[in-house]
Amino acid sequence: MTNLTHEFVNARDADALLDIVPVAGRIGAEIRGVKLSGDLDQVAIAAIRAALVRHKVIFFRDQDHLDDAAQEAFAEKFGKPIAHPTVPVVDGSKYLLELDSKEGYAASSWHTDVTFVDAYPEASILRAITIPEAGGDTLWANGVTAYQELPVSLRTLVDGLWALHTNLYDYAGTFGEADRKRVEEHRKVFASTVYETEHPVVRVHPESGERALLLGHFVKQFVGLNSADSQRLFSVLQDHITKPENTVRWRWKPNDVAIWDNRATQHRAIADFGPQRRTLRRATVAGDVPVAIDGSRSRVIKPELIAVAA
Repeated sequence: MTNLTHEFVNARDADALLDIVPVAGRIGAEIRGVKLSGDLDQVAIAAIRAALVRHKVIFFRDQDHLDDAAQEAFAEKFGKPIAHPTVPVVDGSKYLLELDSKEGYAASSWHTDVTFVDAYPEASILRAITIPEAGGDTLWANGVTAYQELPVSLRTLVDGLWALHTNLYDYAGTFGEADRKRVEEHRKVFASTVYETEHPVVRVHPESGERALLLGHFVKQFVGLNSADSQRLFSVLQDHITKPENTVRWRWKPNDVAIWDNRATQHRAIADFGPQRRTLRRATVAGDVPVAIDGSRSRVIKPELIAVAA
């Protein structure tokens, strides 16, 4: 039995200034007739941001005018772009992270971006460059409707629960059949500095006030629970978030752009494209420190801050 009500259905907004077409029942919408650029006025930017908060992930087709510089210019208009804390940016860019299948694997595991830091990104802007003829879709899941659909007993449990997130996790599990050498190479870059942060399992969205489940593959364990109990509870909650009814699947075309609200969603690539090339570039927009239902904020565990005497 569902707890969802009409207000959580991924419906059109009759008052929207843009041509917005919902894609799935609970999450995702395509916005038509907009060319993303750093020249968009504030009215258009505000309308795009409102659509993002409402639909959680928004899609734009035929953005063939965008190159790296234009993508970064749009990101700067949309928010405050930041580079990844450990992975190098694309040569010649200021912020862009490249997701490229040339390494022989893709990160096909549900996650919210960079939750191992406290103020993790509020949004990501992903541009498709080279797309397989078949395969390589991306899935997103709605953390808000997942929370709303929890049975009352589970909701009571997670409302006060915290989890430790880290970038030092099971890379072999994430990258599937990748060989050990490639897994170790990825670990050396991605975990060159080890981060650990405690986040509330339920964060309050700073714009909508909605409550969203915050989990994903960066979770190491729940605070106050041992590893075995943490894993069992994690599986229950994670399976709940990512069930098909709570997701949207996007079939990429070259020059597509997807923007997702990283404060309210999880996502994963589908690594079903074999040796075909798949290349996308991502700009990331800075976020704020999550706030729990009781008003407390996420806290950094590693790296520890060392006071320096004046």
